[in-house]
Amino acid sequence: MRKLILATNNKNKVKEIREILKELKIDIMSLYDLNIDVDIEETGSSFEENSLIKVRGIADILKKNNYKNFIVMADDSGLEVPYLGGEPGIFSARYSGVHGDDKGNNKKLLLKLQGIPKSDRKACFRCAIGLIDSNDVEKVIEGTVEGFITEKEEGDGGFGYDPLFFYEPLNKTFGELSSEEKNSISHRANALNKLKNEIEELLDK
Repeated sequence: MRKLILATNNKNKVKEIREILKELKIDIMSLYDLNIDVDIEETGSSFEENSLIKVRGIADILKKNNYKNFIVMADDSGLEVPYLGGEPGIFSARYSGVHGDDKGNNKKLLLKLQGIPKSDRKACFRCAIGLIDSNDVEKVIEGTVEGFITEKEEGDGGFGYDPLFFYEPLNKTFGELSSEEKNSISHRANALNKLKNEIEELLDK
């Protein structure tokens, strides 16, 4: 079975992606599964650029280790708040200065929006997913979801900014959603659902 290599060691992302793509006839593996311990420096100026930088870097490593017939997938995603000029944007994971410090990132965002009315707390989760196969065929697709930032964390589910991101159609923050609810409407789910056809096309080649 052809392998889809996820260019991440983020267990939460891996779990979400496996659930959303479970119908595809492909072996989904993380870098951890392949004993690849590397951080690809994200030097791009957009989510799209960073996703391609990551898949190209991992593809190079796989080729050097004689892997064949693979597809590498990477997503770069984050939160954009128009009132803050698009912050935290591509720096979402390290907004507070420490990569992966969810509590610190959320605290900084709340401080920047302290006293700001709901009308100016609109936000967008954006996800760009890059694909590259062993023949260097590349694809990028994007998914988004709109909401607004609450004044305090609500819910202990999800990860990252989920407890602050209020999704009006379900009247809950992402932190209050079940995994099934989130995986049906999230920015990553939207991008992955669009990407299913792209992956199937690559599998047919």
